Amino acid sequence: MSELKNKVVWITGASSGIGQALAFAMVKEGAKLVLSSRREQELNEVAKKCSCEVLILPLDLSDQSKFNNLAKQVVEHFGSIDVLINNGGISQRSEAAQTSLEVDRKLMEVNYFGAAALTKAVLPIMQKQKSGHLVAISSLSGKFGFFLRSAYSASKFALVGFYESLRLEEEKNNIKVSIVFPGFVHTNISQNALSGDGQKHAKLDNNQKGGISSEKCARDIIRGIKKDKHEIISGGSEKWGILVNRLFPNLFYRILRKKSGE
Repeated sequence: MSELKNKVVWITGASSGIGQALAFAMVKEGAKLVLSSRREQELNEVAKKCSCEVLILPLDLSDQSKFNNLAKQVVEHFGSIDVLINNGGISQRSEAAQTSLEVDRKLMEVNYFGAAALTKAVLPIMQKQKSGHLVAISSLSGKFGFFLRSAYSASKFALVGFYESLRLEEEKNNIKVSIVFPGFVHTNISQNALSGDGQKHAKLDNNQKGGISSEKCARDIIRGIKKDKHEIISGGSEKWGILVNRLFPNLFYRILRKKSGE
């Protein structure tokens, strides 16, 4: 998919952060937008800044019962779904030993099952079209574990396995699949992350504070989509950890254990 002009692009988690930046960047590409998150008021504020046709569809990724109906609404409004960007999700900041199983389940429900369910709602539409592009926002934590992110990392690893399998299965239907691995991005993800007891972490991590902008991440993602890349990696110097881990795993672990999770 070399061009996004007039394509219908559905973005979850579009009320802030990377999702909001993706919406604004897609406007410049000439796309038509479907914007989703739990916060309808914030979505409307984003839509006001988008000089294109926008459909607002509030959704909660932990409540998947309405996803098939929402997908039908998109098709009724626009006639197709060309790109689905599963960006919505939640993070965690707590050691595994101090994290309740309810928090582990919450992250899997939102980050993994929410994305998988919405993808399965959209998939029959793309299969009928014999075209489409599915984009999953994983994380560098979906490549290797990191301090204070056991549940988050598990959910992001799960996304990788699901979408890599889906890519192979849907090639016959001309459906593309891209997995995005952002590093540290300056968003509110750490403030909204869950602590071990399920309360909000409510702190801006130094890693996030020093991360790339959400606009830079959005540009990297769009560039990767247009090039049909299987993996899209975005971040600062931390993104080179993927290569170091692959080539020198022992060295990588020695480096990683000296880092901080905050």
